[in-house]
Amino acid sequence: MEQQKIIQYLLTILQSDSLSEDEFNQNALQLFAYQYTNNLPFRKFCQQKGKTIRTVKTWKDIPAVPINAFKEVPLTCTPPAEAERYFMTSGTTLGIKGKHYHPTLEVWNHSMKTYFKQRFMKETEKIRMGILFPTEKEMPNSSLARYLALAKQEFGTEESHYLLGENRIEIERLIQELEHAERSGEPYALLGASYSFVHLFEELTNIGRSFQLPPGSRILDTGGYKNQSKEWKLDDFYHELSRVLGVPRKDCINMYGMTELSSQLYDSGNERVPSVKSGPHWLKTRIIDPLTGEDVAEGERGVIVHCDLANFNSVTTILTEDLGMKVDGGFLLLGRVQGTEAKGCSIAVEEFIKAAKGAAR
Repeated sequence: MEQQKIIQYLLTILQSDSLSEDEFNQNALQLFAYQYTNNLPFRKFCQQKGKTIRTVKTWKDIPAVPINAFKEVPLTCTPPAEAERYFMTSGTTLGIKGKHYHPTLEVWNHSMKTYFKQRFMKETEKIRMGILFPTEKEMPNSSLARYLALAKQEFGTEESHYLLGENRIEIERLIQELEHAERSGEPYALLGASYSFVHLFEELTNIGRSFQLPPGSRILDTGGYKNQSKEWKLDDFYHELSRVLGVPRKDCINMYGMTELSSQLYDSGNERVPSVKSGPHWLKTRIIDPLTGEDVAEGERGVIVHCDLANFNSVTTILTEDLGMKVDGGFLLLGRVQGTEAKGCSIAVEEFIKAAKGAAR
């Protein structure tokens, strides 16, 4: 199937209300065949594992590519130079960044808008927003910058603003925004990376301010404040978020995403932590033993694997380095892999590098 037909096919899937298990499986296998044919490093990795278009019978059979593979080779079905945009992953201790190439952002944009509307906006069409993150112009290769730009553009009122400048919160302007919401009773949404909210706590504590935002207000944090500011336990983080801004914890939503995916996952608030996270109908999540590749039992810890149909140009199925547990309604995110799980992920990376070197010959 040629790329343009795949794109149109995927847009139809994203616009649908649901996918049956059989429909998801059929779509995943079609994408696997396309990626196996056009993505040489991925094909070599599959062959090394004895997986081919003939032998892969279900979406669970598709080899999960370790997330660090994006730092090793271009994982793309089309030439990198033809990409409309690429998003860069965070660097390692060696400063190596991976790249996720998108020949068009049409599918990525549609995926973001469709599920953001469902999980964050819900019944609200537009809401006044404050964005605690740099603009797309400042960070053109950041998937999070693109995500927040789309949120503001599609779902923010005309009065919505970016509130981060020169790597610091514009605290005076932010206070004006929060005071306006308190006075007017107009619901307000504050969105940004988790570490930006930690800096906000510090700024407001220093001047002795807190707010009580009106009903309908909501917060979205995107996780990942490790190494950016002091560490916070999840329960303390959401307690402080609610205390300082006056938004109930049920309306403090966490978005779980990564550069290597084209879709995002959400919880339904953080009254209890860790919260249950889930994704759209075009994404499925497994919890596996990385040494065997088999699913662990519900309630047991394992490594998270995502199969994202919106990832049409790279690979649908990714082995993360996140620890999780399958529960009713989704999964719990339990931190980064360690011990045996980390060893399993390292082995997967080594296998991929070996296969990629073979592809380069």
